[in-house]
Amino acid sequence: MTTAEQTGTQAEAGEATHGVNLTDAAAAKAKALLEQEGRDDMHLRIAVQPGGCAGLRYQLFFDERTLDGDLFRDFDGLRVAVDRMSAPYVQGAVIDFVDSIEKQGFTIDNPNATGSCACGDSFH
Repeated sequence: MTTAEQTGTQAEAGEATHGVNLTDAAAAKAKALLEQEGRDDMHLRIAVQPGGCAGLRYQLFFDERTLDGDLFRDFDGLRVAVDRMSAPYVQGAVIDFVDSIEKQGFTIDNPNATGSCACGDSFH
């Protein structure tokens, strides 16, 4: 378990939390992207939407909105939101950031996915 996973706690007193974990690399990259934009009023949102060749598609994006029923965790100052409809699909998922010759970007290791497409963007 990484430092970011160990420190993932409630963002504010009384907020419900979700079970998604970020590695140190993913948290650092997301924080760096927010800093590049000069935005400290946004959080990383993880959502699951219908679509993709396997049925469901992940969405990771920065969001300034707070939706009714959002679940939050804090990873070293990075707030991460998951909406209540997406939470069961990503419970226990680990988000990492990979930067190698073969691949660069965020990856999601989701124990709830029973299959995925070749591109890795959608699952079922």
